[in-house]
Amino acid sequence: MSVLLTKFKEVALSVIPIMVIVTILNFTLVPLGSAVYVRFLIGSVLIMLGLTIFLIGIDIGVTPVGQLFGSKLAKTNKIWIVALFGLFLGFVISIAEPDLEILARQIETITQGGIAAGTLVIFVSIGVALLIMLGLIRILFDVPLFKIMLVMYILIILSMIFVPQSMIAIAFDSSGATTGALTVPFVLALAVGVSNLKKNGKKSEKDSFGLVGLASGGAIIGVIILSFISKTDTLSGSLDGIVTSGSSLLLPFLTAIPDEAKNTLISITPILVIFVVANFFALKVYKRQFVRIIQGFLYVFIGLILFLVGAHQGFMEVGAMVGQELAMMDSKIWLFIVSFVIGLTIVLAEPAVYVLTRQIETITSGYVNRKFVTLFLSLAMGMALILNMVRILVPSIELWHILVPGYVIALVLMFFSPKLFVGIGFDAGGVASGPMSATFVLTFAQGVAFSSPATSVIENAFGMIALIAMMPIISIEILGLLFKWKSKKEGISHEL
Repeated sequence: MSVLLTKFKEVALSVIPIMVIVTILNFTLVPLGSAVYVRFLIGSVLIMLGLTIFLIGIDIGVTPVGQLFGSKLAKTNKIWIVALFGLFLGFVISIAEPDLEILARQIETITQGGIAAGTLVIFVSIGVALLIMLGLIRILFDVPLFKIMLVMYILIILSMIFVPQSMIAIAFDSSGATTGALTVPFVLALAVGVSNLKKNGKKSEKDSFGLVGLASGGAIIGVIILSFISKTDTLSGSLDGIVTSGSSLLLPFLTAIPDEAKNTLISITPILVIFVVANFFALKVYKRQFVRIIQGFLYVFIGLILFLVGAHQGFMEVGAMVGQELAMMDSKIWLFIVSFVIGLTIVLAEPAVYVLTRQIETITSGYVNRKFVTLFLSLAMGMALILNMVRILVPSIELWHILVPGYVIALVLMFFSPKLFVGIGFDAGGVASGPMSATFVLTFAQGVAFSSPATSVIENAFGMIALIAMMPIISIEILGLLFKWKSKKEGISHEL
């Protein structure tokens, strides 16, 4: 019970700031209407309960499975086995990611079927699987992470010349959504399991991070491949299905439960089946641990249902409405202020951010304090939302005008920032763009885009997550430079 209460307090402190922001807006700048506001409050409670149960399930179920798989793969000492299972596990975990499913459904809705949700998920998962396989091989062969990141993002940047602007936005958004609440803890644990078997402790510490960042890049590559083989240059957009005018308070939540339960079951079943089969043939964990892991997956199942129902029925509509109303005001100053404040607070509600920052503090034995990482992530999110509002309101600014110099800065900083922070930075870029971003923040940006007639609807309805995924990389690398400077100043010889 104490663990449950502790988790709930942490989650409540994360979600309450968002509730406060929306409440202030409801009674001042953006009256939402009683039905919408009450649904938002109900959704907020469901999100807090869902995240609490989900995080407990992650601790006792998903994370141990990832570490078991990572350790077992590394012990085989056979590259082809590591490559094959890395490919397989990468594909399955990406298919299972609820954040990707949320985004894919939004893309299918807004493009009016121009990009099918299932097709997008398949191509993204292929890209993720290939890069996770490459990432595990990198760990075993001690290939520096920054070299792979450098080559990968140079290729991605060059490919922007040939890809429609709308698909660039969707590709980078998919990158952020892929590394969400389920994928991040599993992939992080997988990386830790493989890297912990290396004799060099410092290399093991550094190699524990970076696999999530590689998976994010794989998602971009997957969508780019999709754009080359399908017709995606004539997409049209609509917000129908995102914003509704229903007055019912509880019915939307009740009717959503069966669908979310089915989608969640489909998502986590492959991972659970793989674990059960692998345990029978290879892992052979103790009965008590086996039962505990199954219990963890049950918590994940229940938590995700509650979270997704709350997010879909309580948050998405409010996000779009707030964005629309603020964008239609004569003065845009409130749009920028609200965007920055939302960015500062929304990252606190991301479950994957909690998982990453806790693992950073644990692996570095407290040397890298999670509070500093969270602070820099919050500032990065605030700046990302402001940049996106500028992009939407100024038609001459396209997404690549921000992404290209941004990633060039990130790639240059790799040569100066401690390598540990490079891996953390690229992982942070993925985890910052989780389910809260895929629901509230993305629909907020979409509401602004659809209320700005001078903009390209499809291009500007997406791209928000792309900036959310980029800015944390730069901010964490800057944090690494500050830690490096602090260490030298204090005469600390801690190798970063």
